[in-house]
Amino acid sequence: MTGQTQRAVLAGGCFWGMQDLIRRQPGVVSTRVGYTGGDVPDASYRNHGTHAEGIEIVFDPDRTDFRRLLEFFFQIHDPTTKNRQGNDVGPSYRSAIYYVDDEQKRTAEDTIADVEASGLWPGKVVTEVEPVGPFWEAESEHQDYLERYPEGYTCHFIRPNWRLPVRAKG
Repeated sequence: MTGQTQRAVLAGGCFWGMQDLIRRQPGVVSTRVGYTGGDVPDASYRNHGTHAEGIEIVFDPDRTDFRRLLEFFFQIHDPTTKNRQGNDVGPSYRSAIYYVDDEQKRTAEDTIADVEASGLWPGKVVTEVEPVGPFWEAESEHQDYLERYPEGYTCHFIRPNWRLPVRAKG
């Protein structure tokens, strides 16, 4: 690792399952779960207003890139269900990409276009693409939840045959 890392902030339903799967990806240095994309300062589990349950990812760009993280993100959650993942319903469980710079925004928009063109999901992608704002770290009992409770609840699964092709430009 070169010492240089990058940051990504994603929301795709319950943060427990997202963290459990994303942390295992090559190049991911660290993850933490929290609340983002909403209106309540110092958000918490009991008071997070319009925030989504999100995950902050620190990654080594020499080992992975934002596009690969997004491909995995779209593989493990359904981006076509508005404000819902599995049994979890409401705006806290929306699909969103919170970009940290213009390059991440372009990559997010291109990846969504590829997901749309691929037909891998049965509907239109409803994933929001918004600039990153404050990220309020969730309480300690929510961090690394599925490592401590391996049989705990999740609605995120690796779909083994799901591979996102890059659409033809032009």
